[in-house]
Amino acid sequence: MSEYLLFEIRDNVARITFNRPASRNALTFAMYERLEKACGEIAADRSVRAVILSGAGDKAFAAGTDISEFRAFKTAEDALAYESRIGRVLGGIEKLGVPVIAAINGACTGGGAGIAAACDMRLGTPTLKYGFPVARTLGNCLSMDNYARLSALIGAARLKEIIFTARFIGADEARAIGLLNEVLPDGAALMARAEELATLMAGHAPLTLRATKEALRRLVSKAAQDEDKDLIISCYTSRDFREGMEAFLNKRAPNWRGE
Repeated sequence: MSEYLLFEIRDNVARITFNRPASRNALTFAMYERLEKACGEIAADRSVRAVILSGAGDKAFAAGTDISEFRAFKTAEDALAYESRIGRVLGGIEKLGVPVIAAINGACTGGGAGIAAACDMRLGTPTLKYGFPVARTLGNCLSMDNYARLSALIGAARLKEIIFTARFIGADEARAIGLLNEVLPDGAALMARAEELATLMAGHAPLTLRATKEALRRLVSKAAQDEDKDLIISCYTSRDFREGMEAFLNKRAPNWRGE
């Protein structure tokens, strides 16, 4: 539904807001599709010089994909289609020729953490919790594009550690490892700083920014050329994935079997 993702362009800056605060801005498949469409509209609008992504409310930027969306998964094709959709959405953000700022207040997990990683700058507040708790919750995996993007951002060793432990990174640690560019005291200061930076960068040479973004994107993309379909299928079609999803939705601990 369009009301779950707000989109406007004003003063050369596009603003995208995840708007399901009662669900911690968990992303439905329709929201992903609207986000992809918004990126296409931004790419086609030469007046846009910067983008701000944020989440409504004070609890979350985006708490991943809405788990109930996975209940319809039955085949390998369902899993591959889902990761393909995520790849298109994150690739669309990454390929935008203008700076994209993620303004993160609260939870930024799973798919939300992937979206933030695809942005060029990340601002946060002390309430930030960033991570991919899939080893504890669903038992699925990320795509090669996501692994490459994240390892380029925070390093392979640290990426393995946060996924293997399923822990969340707080604001101070995120700033220390370069995941966050700045930490602001609260949501109001966060959005004010995001607007300030967007206005600043909107006034800079667009070709310089575009060339820099594309050069760095190409460096990362070379690390993601390996095939990952077998990994995605093995996780998403497993008994463990179904168990993890049902356990999450029923608020109980999953019983992992490794099968």
